[in-house]
Amino acid sequence: MSRQDSGTRRATISDVAREAGVSPSTASVVFSGKTPVSEATRRRVLDAAAELGYTGPDPRAASLRRGRSGIVGVVFEEHLRTAFLDPVKTLMMDGLADAVTPLGAGLLLLRDHEPTGSGPSLTTAPLDAAVLIGCSGLLRESLATVKARGVPVVVIEGDAGDDVPRIGLDNREAQRQAASHLRALGHRRVVVVSLPARSDWERGWLRDDTAVAVDVTRDRLAGALDVFPDAATYAAAGSFIDEGLAAGREIFADPDRRPTAVIAQSDLLAAGVIRAAEEAGLRVPEDVSVTGFDGIVVDGLAPYELTTLVQPATDKGRAAGAAVAAMLEGEPAATIFFTCTFREGNTTGPVPAAD
Repeated sequence: MSRQDSGTRRATISDVAREAGVSPSTASVVFSGKTPVSEATRRRVLDAAAELGYTGPDPRAASLRRGRSGIVGVVFEEHLRTAFLDPVKTLMMDGLADAVTPLGAGLLLLRDHEPTGSGPSLTTAPLDAAVLIGCSGLLRESLATVKARGVPVVVIEGDAGDDVPRIGLDNREAQRQAASHLRALGHRRVVVVSLPARSDWERGWLRDDTAVAVDVTRDRLAGALDVFPDAATYAAAGSFIDEGLAAGREIFADPDRRPTAVIAQSDLLAAGVIRAAEEAGLRVPEDVSVTGFDGIVVDGLAPYELTTLVQPATDKGRAAGAAVAAMLEGEPAATIFFTCTFREGNTTGPVPAAD
């Protein structure tokens, strides 16, 4: 039993130093790791800490000294249980975590609103900074409150106003490039399978593109419509293979109205569309061409290699973290736009001869 177990007072770093026969500053650096110490001294301090039941500095005290919570909030416009089913989100979070770790900060994942009203939210959590994944709907309503608290804000692929740094992507131009590729192959009957139109969207045909409230969806749709202004759009409920499958089943249901090409706004949606085409007895790309967006690895897609737009998802996260670091130091943070790379695979080909 440690001495801490037999008493009520919590041991301090001074107690550990006294027990180990070193100065408090030496005991402190053993736990912080900021200054090298000999292995013998390190062992003596750790043994003393174990004897006293001391587990390390209180992180709350460190936060008070720094005047920071050590928390960077990451706010999603979708359910957190589904957010990380999207590899793009995972890659982006990896980059963001890499960038904020040297700040001594961790990430707190939040919804755009907290349904029960009892958990942490964008307006109530003790945040050093906030990174918004998109900026529409309820997020826009909360943004003014956060900015009034003086919390630095960065938005990834959204527009929160001229005073909020943005980490963006050339979504419209990239999608226009994929659409132009299809047009050069002779395609004219094209359908778009888009990402959700709103945060509460249920899958279905999009009757009015002005109803699109999600920036990424709107920009990619605009790029496709620049080339195919009459293309119909089926908006999925999320970036999932099952959503692409459901969209494809609807699109290919009527043989007389089948398109010769489908522009999917994500690789996962494109994979689902390809499965639906196979169900309908269609060959890809001989009967129907399919393009994706993201450039991720989709398990089980072989022998297909998607024609897609490759985006630097990890770099976007790192750039958002760098913007957070700059603002916490009182420095300006730049708005950065990344460029996608077009990658031709084997899922697109010339329009079928009958068309």
